[in-house]
Amino acid sequence: MAWRQLRRDLKAGDVRILLAALVLAVLAVTAVGFVTDRAERALAIEANRLLGGDAVVRADQPIAGKLRAAANAPELRRAEATELQTMIRVGERLQLGDLRALGAGFPLRGAFRIADRAGGAERDAPGVPAPGTVWMSQAGADTLGARVGQEIAIGDARLRLAALVTQEPDASLDYFNIAPKVFLNLSDLPGTGLIQPGSRIRYRLVVAGPAAAVERFVAAAKPALGRGQRLETIADARPEVRSALDRAGRFLGLAALVSVVLAAVAVAMAARRHSERHLSGTAVMRCLGASQRTLVGIHVGEMVLLGLLASAIGVSLAFALQWAIGGWLEQSLKMSIPPAGLLPALQGFAVGLVVLLAFGAPPVLALRRVPALRVLRRDLDATEPSAWLVALAGLGGLAALLWWKAGSLLLGAYMLGGIVVTFAVLALLALGLIVAVRRLRSRLRGALRYGLANVSRRAGASIAQVSALGLGLMALLLLTFVRTDLLDRWQLALSADAPNRFIINVQQDQMADVRRFIGEQGIGEPILFPMIRARLVSHNGKPVTGDSYAARGDRAKQLAEREFNLSVADTLRDDNKVTDGQFWAPRKLAQPEVSVEEGFAETLGWKVGDRIGFDIAGQPYEARIGSLRKVDWESFRPNFFVIGSPGSMDGYAASYITAISVPAANTRFTSQLVERFPNLSVIDVEQVLKQVRSTADQVSTVVEVVFYFSLFAGVLVLMAAVSASQDERLLEGGVMRVLGGSRGQLRLAQASEFAAIGLLSGLVAAIAASALAGVVAVKVFDLPWEFDWRMAAAGGAAGMLAALAAGMFATRRVLDAPPSVTLRELQN
Repeated sequence: MAWRQLRRDLKAGDVRILLAALVLAVLAVTAVGFVTDRAERALAIEANRLLGGDAVVRADQPIAGKLRAAANAPELRRAEATELQTMIRVGERLQLGDLRALGAGFPLRGAFRIADRAGGAERDAPGVPAPGTVWMSQAGADTLGARVGQEIAIGDARLRLAALVTQEPDASLDYFNIAPKVFLNLSDLPGTGLIQPGSRIRYRLVVAGPAAAVERFVAAAKPALGRGQRLETIADARPEVRSALDRAGRFLGLAALVSVVLAAVAVAMAARRHSERHLSGTAVMRCLGASQRTLVGIHVGEMVLLGLLASAIGVSLAFALQWAIGGWLEQSLKMSIPPAGLLPALQGFAVGLVVLLAFGAPPVLALRRVPALRVLRRDLDATEPSAWLVALAGLGGLAALLWWKAGSLLLGAYMLGGIVVTFAVLALLALGLIVAVRRLRSRLRGALRYGLANVSRRAGASIAQVSALGLGLMALLLLTFVRTDLLDRWQLALSADAPNRFIINVQQDQMADVRRFIGEQGIGEPILFPMIRARLVSHNGKPVTGDSYAARGDRAKQLAEREFNLSVADTLRDDNKVTDGQFWAPRKLAQPEVSVEEGFAETLGWKVGDRIGFDIAGQPYEARIGSLRKVDWESFRPNFFVIGSPGSMDGYAASYITAISVPAANTRFTSQLVERFPNLSVIDVEQVLKQVRSTADQVSTVVEVVFYFSLFAGVLVLMAAVSASQDERLLEGGVMRVLGGSRGQLRLAQASEFAAIGLLSGLVAAIAASALAGVVAVKVFDLPWEFDWRMAAAGGAAGMLAALAAGMFATRRVLDAPPSVTLRELQN
């Protein structure tokens, strides 16, 4: 009987609105899921260019044993590289360089970008340098005055310079490598005679393959790591890259959340209309002796069948649509995008069924208690207490879906809280609107009075529509606001004038001359920061080594063993924010204090009040942690994990560091600076910036595609939600047409009603979206945020226009169809 009723309803058109709303909802959720899934995996693979593979083992001894066995898994590709520092000779110029011998297949992800001359056309390298040849970094070639075709002396070997490297796959992990880089074929390394007992050689084993195979390798490699070995994945990339990828992932989760909210809005409105259309039929069945159990079985069965049908249609359409979007995305990003997985399809079915049961089951369950008297008296409403329990259970399922789709407990919680608060405010304001309209109605005349009277006459429907429209608009505006903040942030952080040269080892007596030289280049006066090299020796008075932090993980151990770069500051720049404790400015301190970057402190287990001891060139230095800072690493300005209070490091040996932006046309800057000040080291981070900009550009493209698709799907779903509540308007419009109402009067009446509903919905949605966007931006995306009343006003106006346009489009039938047809369809 459920199947028969579904077929009859489909043929008669009674359930088409609900089916359309559900198909659109599942289509939106699943298509966004498919695009998000493919984009996330593509970005993860593309980001692994920064490693040259999916995972890297680095060691100071040849890699063998369990690590080698794990890398030899049949699903994995592997490549090797060997690194050491040695003297590089070009003609009569000799300088310490960083030698990298590359094995066949390196890199497994990404490619070297090479050119035949400085500033020449760039191209992807087909592999590694051919035997007998080398490549050199462009900055290194500038320093040594090398040209393509020259002979390069490395140890006992004489090799020809075949190309200049403008971008290397793992540049952003090698941020402070200042020596000229030379790349050669691994087979040429023995001929150099540099592999000898006591040589400081670094070995690298890179693997790549399917995500599951890489995860198995990482799981097997971690416990097999020995002394001097470490495992790196994309999680160890530069903070700027990790931040871009993390925020992109959170935004894609937010887009999925918005699609779930819109699905709930559309289905809730359509299910309400569906149940109202079955009131009379259910009353007739009660007259004929149908039991409540039979009615529940028929109607719930029809819901389940409808949900499966709509979900199958929506998932199929989404699968087809994502192929088109995926192909376009491949062209835009110039990268291969993995095929869609099965999870988004399962999520689509889950969302469709859960949302349908959450918002469709309560009114359907209420049908079982429709009194037989409903056949004669149409004003009786069905009531069903148990339906509220089903609704609460459904809402619980919806909340679980939100957390699932968010991929973040924090994002899901804020989104759910924002929905609840916005819904309550919308319902209260809608009630206030109804009361206000009832009082003003008597002062109005003509079609305007009739349109506003509809708002107050259908109080329940108006409250439901304002709440539904407001929630849908709030979700779309939230996505718009966060997307704008996100893209603005990336553009600001990676602007063309971001520092691309770090100059280190400036001595105190050179500061004035270095400032003058840089100023003469038309670059602007640089800011020089003191830098003091130190090693950690104690924590709260207890001696510590790297092994003291082994229990906190490999990263903590590595950080504790490394040489620290300390600095001194009297004030905080705008890219540092205190998150705990109190910064010393403008206080005068009796004892030395340090301020520590919060992530660094968390890794090592440090907190405000702890005393930290360092060894600075044989001299002890101890200070109390006075504050923790959040550092904006995306600024590309010199930043330090640990900075000391003014005067606390006076008397310790220090050099100075600065960061500047050198125009691309000024190719002689580095060589001229080093000729004038031979002790300085210039770190060219242009390759790092290129890599980070490339990743950020790709992430931005993905965010834009997902945003516009979510926006388009959201508009369609909102139209379905508005269409689902139009029966009464169509019936009244048909009656007015019979009584002589003109098309203009009907249009004005409808416009006034939708304008009132849209204005209230849009205004509340804009305010709620602005507030929620601020919370999400600060707490989830780590973005600075300020309330922008212009965006809120524009959002409110857009919401009102969207509701007005959707409402007028949905009720166009009352003007286009003859009144007799409209009345006959609705009465039947």
